[in-house]
Amino acid sequence: MINVPVRAAAAVLIAFTLAACSGKPAADKSAEATANAPEEKVLNVYNWSDYIEPGVIAAFTKETGIKVNYDVFDSNEMLETKLLAGNTGYDLVVPSGSFLYRQIKAGVHSTLDKSQLSNLGNADPAIAGRVAKAFDTDNAHSVNYMWGTSGVGYNVKKIKERMPNAPVDSFAMFYDPKIVSKFADCGVMLLDAPSEVLGTVLIYLGKDANSEKPEDLAAAEKVLLSVRKYIRNFNSSAYIEALANGEACLALGWSGDVLQAKSRAESAKNGVEISYNVPKEGAVMFFDQLAIPKDAKHPKNAHLFINYLLRADVAAKNSNFIQYANGNAASKSMIDASVTGNPNVYPSEAMMQKLVPDLPESPEFNRLLTRSWTRVKTGQ
Repeated sequence: MINVPVRAAAAVLIAFTLAACSGKPAADKSAEATANAPEEKVLNVYNWSDYIEPGVIAAFTKETGIKVNYDVFDSNEMLETKLLAGNTGYDLVVPSGSFLYRQIKAGVHSTLDKSQLSNLGNADPAIAGRVAKAFDTDNAHSVNYMWGTSGVGYNVKKIKERMPNAPVDSFAMFYDPKIVSKFADCGVMLLDAPSEVLGTVLIYLGKDANSEKPEDLAAAEKVLLSVRKYIRNFNSSAYIEALANGEACLALGWSGDVLQAKSRAESAKNGVEISYNVPKEGAVMFFDQLAIPKDAKHPKNAHLFINYLLRADVAAKNSNFIQYANGNAASKSMIDASVTGNPNVYPSEAMMQKLVPDLPESPEFNRLLTRSWTRVKTGQ
């Protein structure tokens, strides 16, 4: 969600830094403690790329007079490295759930002052409940922005030409060598997200997506190495444009991203038809959370922006544009039917039971995963 940096070394550094930080939490500089302090009309935001309706920031500035400096990243590792280094200069960041959990343990984020969030009642209790159970007890440090799944994004015409009966509703598209090999010539891409990709392989194998058993990691690595030669590259943002312009025909991607690729292709009228399916085996479910770093210089402004994003009309505007499900129940009636009625964006209750959150790994397992992911990406 820009180009992904080399992640192996970063992930190892992150694991050790988190372990060191967890014993000595940073001094509490919560938003509540600084709520009454005067702030300049500035807000520094660090969010995923292609992840907000373009007019939202301008509208917020017009309404509040607060200038928003908006930077983007495309991997949780990139964000986390900055957060753990300290003095980021950012007032609001958007980590995914499993990374948020580790960062909370390391004392990186402030406790939210919910008295400043008058629109918090718009939050979807089902999504907030999943987040509280898995990552952020009592939703004390974060508010859900968007959520979704990772699944099968594909070029309808090119896949059909190469395999008329392709199982486009299955992870077999990526992890069965006999199948994925048929699409190598038109471009296959996987996310550069080790934990999440591992989870999808384990789901495909019928195992626990969050297993930390060495034997399960070894089994997943074996699958990935068996298909490695058919994978063009690993990237967590470039696949959007690659699908949209026909340079890639198959991608393990995030739901809303693939649907953005679909919209871009339709707008370009280039004859490319893109589709997305949540795999029948189930999928990894992610939660992207709005959080305020403890070193934020404008926490009150950050609360104002979170509260603005919690407005039903604003949340709907964002979901309509980026085509992700949001954690705002009050907005659902304002979201286009093409989004809420798409079972690959808002899955059925039966499918919701098959979605598994990407839980945080232990530092020990993260080191094993980092080594495994390096072997997979290098093909060695």
